[in-house]
Amino acid sequence: MATPLTAAKLLQALRNEGLRVVEHRSWRTHNRNHKGPWGPMHGVMIHHTVTSGTQSSVELCYNGHSSLPGPLCHGVIAKDGSVHLVGNGRANHAGLGDDDVLRAVINESALPADNEANTDGNRYFYGFECVNLGDGKDPWPAAQLEAIEKAAAAICRAHGWSQRSVIGHKEWQPGKIDPRGFTMDSMRKRIGDRLGGKPDGPSTPPPKPPATYEPFPGTAFFAVGRRSAVITAMGKRLVAEGCGRYEVGPGPDWSEADRKSYAAWQRKLGYSGSDADGVPGKTSWDKLKVPNV
Repeated sequence: MATPLTAAKLLQALRNEGLRVVEHRSWRTHNRNHKGPWGPMHGVMIHHTVTSGTQSSVELCYNGHSSLPGPLCHGVIAKDGSVHLVGNGRANHAGLGDDDVLRAVINESALPADNEANTDGNRYFYGFECVNLGDGKDPWPAAQLEAIEKAAAAICRAHGWSQRSVIGHKEWQPGKIDPRGFTMDSMRKRIGDRLGGKPDGPSTPPPKPPATYEPFPGTAFFAVGRRSAVITAMGKRLVAEGCGRYEVGPGPDWSEADRKSYAAWQRKLGYSGSDADGVPGKTSWDKLKVPNV
């Protein structure tokens, strides 16, 4: 029975295996834990995205779509071999699968045919979506296959699992075909060979991108009835600047507490009178540096 890796331990395990890892947005706290349990962990599941393009695939797996909210996996493996982390915790990737397959994964024994969909796989499996159209024609570059091998091996190494803890979606849920274009037996062979040696890493973390901030949304944005994550982010920055005038919050609804807090910020900048009325203007907003949400 394995406790899920923390975000920090997952990141370190992947980098120690020699992978180039990109941290996407708020992946460390992005999950579906409110919809069901996460853990104990039993294995790693490999998928293909049925998409092309790294950035669009990463955004899709982070956000999900109307019928299946994100995250749709824990990491997206691009064709260039980079791994983009999009979630940490329960993710919508495995769905219902065969309990006999789960038992085989736990026992690290030969997999039976998947002929039932009676067990929640989102609870028990880490998931990697690999950028590929899944049509049997879209190529699998060597760098991408190596990254799949390394990512799966990294998690197996962290938990003390063998390659038999790695399965494809098609081996879990009846009717699925992913990943299409290579066999899971061949991938497990690669993973087993890798686990027999030492990890390649650690890799060099990519430089952090420069901080970006919310552009000024206009004075009219700040009106009674407005609800936005931007307002919450603004409130948190006001609190950090010592200007918070909140009894509860801050929250996403523009309120009198927001206005009073922003007025305190304007006074801190040296404004007075009608120039410190609590309604954001572009100059004071740009100085507050509200992070992108």
